[in-house]
Order: sequence, then C-alpha cells, then structure tokens
Amino acid sequence: MAQDFANRTYSAATQPPARKKRRASGSQNIVHHTQRLLRKLFSIKAVYIPILSALVLLLVITTISSLSVDASVQLTHEEWLKTERNNVLNHAKIQKKVIVKSGDSAISSLSTLGFNFNDIVAMQAAAKNIHPLKRIQAGHTFSRHDIDGIIHVYYDIDASQKLHLKHSEQGWQASLEQNTTSHRQVYVQATISDSLFVAASKAGLDDRTTMNLVDVFAWDIDFARDLRKGDSFQVLYQEEYNDAGKVIGTTILNAVFTNQGRSYHAIRYQLKNGKDGYYSLDGKSLRKSYLKAPVKYSRISSRFRTARKHPILGYTRAHKGVDYAARTGTPIHALGDGRITFAGWKGGYGRLVQIRHTNRNHSTRYGHMSKFGRGIHKGVRVKQGQIIGYVGMSGLATGPHLHFEFRVRGRAVNPLHVKHTPAKPVPKAEMASFKKHANALQDNLKLSAQQSEWG
Repeated sequence: MAQDFANRTYSAATQPPARKKRRASGSQNIVHHTQRLLRKLFSIKAVYIPILSALVLLLVITTISSLSVDASVQLTHEEWLKTERNNVLNHAKIQKKVIVKSGDSAISSLSTLGFNFNDIVAMQAAAKNIHPLKRIQAGHTFSRHDIDGIIHVYYDIDASQKLHLKHSEQGWQASLEQNTTSHRQVYVQATISDSLFVAASKAGLDDRTTMNLVDVFAWDIDFARDLRKGDSFQVLYQEEYNDAGKVIGTTILNAVFTNQGRSYHAIRYQLKNGKDGYYSLDGKSLRKSYLKAPVKYSRISSRFRTARKHPILGYTRAHKGVDYAARTGTPIHALGDGRITFAGWKGGYGRLVQIRHTNRNHSTRYGHMSKFGRGIHKGVRVKQGQIIGYVGMSGLATGPHLHFEFRVRGRAVNPLHVKHTPAKPVPKAEMASFKKHANALQDNLKLSAQQSEWG
C-alpha cells in the first residue's frame, strides 16, 4: 500500500501540470512571453543577442508603463465623478414644477412634488385664510425649491401675485407675494384688406390684444357689419412680462380706428376713484349703455324684417331680430347690465336667454344657443359684456347662429337702429389731468408712427 502511494506521488510529480482555465493576469502574460522569447534567443547567433535583448526589454517597459498609465487615469476619473456628485448633493437646490391639469386637486399636484398626505394637510391648513388650495385652477403652476434645509412651495395665482408656502422648524407658513414684472410699450399699425384679424396678425398683434381692440371700440363700431376694405388702425399698447420673460398681459394705452372714413380715438385713463376707462380726446366715455353687437366678430346672415320666408317652416312671417352667423361655441355677450328673466328651452328659439335691462323698459333675447354660460339662470344679475351662452343651432335653425332681439316695452324693434346712451364723461375737476395725460399719449403715438415709417 505504501508502495502504491509512492508510485502515484512519483507519477504526479513527473507528469506535466494540468492547463489552468483561468486567464493569467496582464503581468503574468508579459513574463511568460518574455521567457519564450529568451529561449528562442539562445538559438540565434551571439552577435544579435544584445540587440534583441534590448528590444525585448524596451517592449516590456513600454507595455508595463502603458498599463500603469491606464490604471491611473481610470482611478482619477472615478474619484472625480464621486467628488462632483457629493458636492452637488451637499449644495443642491431641489427644484420641481408641476402644471395643474383639468381634474387635478391640490393633493395630486403636491404629491407629484414629493409631499406626503400629512404635509399636504398641513399646507392646506396654513393656506386656508390666505388662498385656499381648493381654489387652484388648471393651467396654473406649483413649484418646489429646497434651499438650505427650508422647503419653499409657490403657486401662481395670477399674473400679479403668488402663494408662498414655507416649511421650517416652526412648521408650514403661508403668505401672498407680488410677482415682479417689467413693461415695454409697443406700436403697431395696419390697413384692413381682407379681415381685421389677418391685418392685425401681419402687423404683429396677437389675438388677445386684437380682441381687446374690438372691446375698446365695441360701443361705436359693429365689427360684424361696419368694417370695410381700407379701414385702418393704430395701437400703442403695453406688454407685461414676468420674471421668466414671458408675456403675461397686454394693455391698450392709445388707439385710433378709422372706419369708413371716420376716426375713433380711445385714450386709457384712470379716474381718481381708481376706475379705468377709455375716453375720446375730449373726455367723453366710449362706454355706452349697450354694446353694438352681442357677438364680437361675426357676420349678419339675416336682418330685422316685417316679412320673411322662414327657411324651415316655409311660410312668410316677421323676423323680429337679427341673426349673427358664427361658429358653434362662439361666446355670446350680454348687450348691457340687467337681470335674467328667462333661461331655458323655448320652442323654435331653442335654448334662449332673456335679459331685462336696468332701465326696465328694454329687454334682449338670445336664441339658438348650444349651451348657457356658467351660472346663467333665471334671476341672476349680469354685467355688460358678460358671457351668457355660446352660439349653436338649437330649436328651428338650419345652421349655427345667434338670433338676437331687442324689445322696448315688450315690442320688438330693429336692434341695428337702437341709440346708445354714453356713460359719464371725465369729471370737470379731472379734465386738466386728463388733457395732460391724453396729450402725452398722443405724442407717443405720433413719434412711434414716425419711427415705424423710418424703419
């Protein structure tokens, strides 16, 4: 038995070692290849041995140096990334933003910013008497900023103010802050060759400001039937920017609209009581008791007539109003202040709203609506220009339009012939101040027009 063990030991010692499957390291490979080269050198003449040895030695040193350099660069790179990341985490200001979508609540919006339910409840309690979070609106923004261990949350209420929620060791606190804004004056002019909106757009006026221009002159110009090719306008308005440089509003300061050869002027002026309004150059208010039309921009498809063949019924009868053709969903505005006496379905009128105006002798009717405005029902008071419904084709109608009637003591009259009483002018005590203000705006308008012509 001892002899068998000795034989196995001798056999294992004399047999070549088994080939290892694991790859050798980089330095082991270099040594192995060097040994093979040196063995081959003994078969070469002695005169070449020093030269080849020097070349092999140079190759070995270069290879090892290359490996050392690569390892060094890699290590430095890893260390730099780690250091940079730690530095960012230690001094970061975590900033997140979420835009409120339709159907979102304060809970869902603030959860997106990383707050738990208890935090949100505490935030709601803090904001309750400042700006309740249940009053958030779609399109507005929540933003979160973490600075030096203190959490700041902002909600943009409107262009002028925002809600600030701050969390520190004392808990959540709420306050209102005014947004910082900047202003600049812009001048545009255009001549109408096709439509008002096309001309305004080519001149660089955005749709919002164009609609404001329509509102300013809505008491004197019926933009559905009075516009003509060759009419022109000049507008000096103020653009308002927020901190991010985004336009958040425009205000018309001075405007001139030339319609069928007659020029209408509008000067924006604030009375001492704080009320803003537009006035002519002599201080008369542009505001009238009634608007010229209940739909801002449309066309008249049918006028007031004592006899007209009804397009659906087929027989002739009086058409006691004016039809304004417009797209379904176009807003319909109250012609003047008053109280709603009817809001519902009324036979061929379809969805109808009737308003008795403040002088109690006048009333207006608005028919064929697709739907009523928000909060519109019998007994509600409405203001001039308020949206009371939207154009449609309910009832007996062949297409989307507004059927509009004006009644005096219950009797229908032609709405296009109604005289509009102007509002109060600038008080005599303020005329000197108004004149000075108006002259300054007129000078700005003329100077801007000259600069526009010079290019």
